[in-house]
Amino acid sequence: MTPLSVLTIKPQATKRLKTGHPWIFSNELVRLPKELEPGRLVDVKSRSGEWIGRGYFNPRSLIAVRLLSREPVDIDENFLERKISRAQAFREPWPSGEEAYRVVFGEADGLPGLIIDRYGSVLAVQFLTAGMDRLTEPILKVLVKRFQPVAVVARNDTAARSLEGLPQEKRLLYGEVPPAVVIQKNGLSFEVDVLEGQKTGFFLDQSENYRQMDGPAHNARVLDAFCYTGAWGLHAARYGAKEVIGLDSSEKAVLQAQRNAERNGLTSICNFIREDVFEGLRRLHAAGERFDTIILDPPAFAKSRPKVRQAIRGYKEINRLAMMLLSPAGTLITCSCSHLVGNEMFREMLVSAAADAKKSFYITAWRTQGRDHPVDLSIPETHYLKCVILEARSTGHGSNGAKQGYNQNPDYDRIGPINE
Repeated sequence: MTPLSVLTIKPQATKRLKTGHPWIFSNELVRLPKELEPGRLVDVKSRSGEWIGRGYFNPRSLIAVRLLSREPVDIDENFLERKISRAQAFREPWPSGEEAYRVVFGEADGLPGLIIDRYGSVLAVQFLTAGMDRLTEPILKVLVKRFQPVAVVARNDTAARSLEGLPQEKRLLYGEVPPAVVIQKNGLSFEVDVLEGQKTGFFLDQSENYRQMDGPAHNARVLDAFCYTGAWGLHAARYGAKEVIGLDSSEKAVLQAQRNAERNGLTSICNFIREDVFEGLRRLHAAGERFDTIILDPPAFAKSRPKVRQAIRGYKEINRLAMMLLSPAGTLITCSCSHLVGNEMFREMLVSAAADAKKSFYITAWRTQGRDHPVDLSIPETHYLKCVILEARSTGHGSNGAKQGYNQNPDYDRIGPINE
């Protein structure tokens, strides 16, 4: 292998890198070599000459270097095959026959900037960085050899690529996409649009959380807000809901949700409606509607740090409205996939929403993304999904019943105003 350029890091970056974090920021380099083209492989050392690792460099990005290896190994097809094989092995304890899951989750699997989602015989791949984009061909060879797919699609249509100086695009890398890509998930069938759907076509990170509908959905009237292609709502119907209403602003998503309901024989229970969710929640509240279970699973409201304050306002508004739409002993399943909105920030928002709605809740579960989206202990950015299950207290506001209930359930956390 041709000797690589060596970049030197400042002392303050060494400690974080030694704990396993793969990112080196531009202000942590002794010199930012703007003459190197984006995506070029580099070696990284400390000022004392200590070896740190090997990764790829981009002078245009705030994250100037993302490490691929802590050893001086060739970053070639064999290296990529080992990494992908290790990632696949981590997913193997999943239920037998699982055919839709994330194979590679970027930094968490030691391949920063790479996402690989499997939908049966079709793979959807995202090359999010200039460094990974340069490795497209060897990665494709590994995927074809290991998975023998009928098609591999590049979903390079994310804003992250623009930050790396890359074009946003969607293209077929291998084979031919079948007329219909259909997956099985928790005993239900879903049509997946791998070329045009949100993310790569399905919200795989919620796969294990969908099963939490077993219980809250039984004989319930359910509202699935931001329903997308109907995964939450159809799981609710499967677990015994008597009625499911889904809201989403995308006509295409709503039509696909309706087809998914038909595919599973659940059209008599599920009704999916195209409507702005904020407006829909206000309309339902004005009409005096009530629901036993409500799911809020919106897209990321905070995609950059300057958007966090605005995102919190949006999260609070939809949660306040949902809390007011709940029946007295209802269940709210509320989610955020914005990694910039941390657990405590999300909890504080829920406390504020509950106070404005004059409701009290117990937190009966605080869940996160599934096993196929692993959270690396050393990389907090890999922990992004929050899925909180709240149980409304059935006592009226201002009574002492909620306090008695809390004493009887000491393991439950409480959110909202305390009614002495």
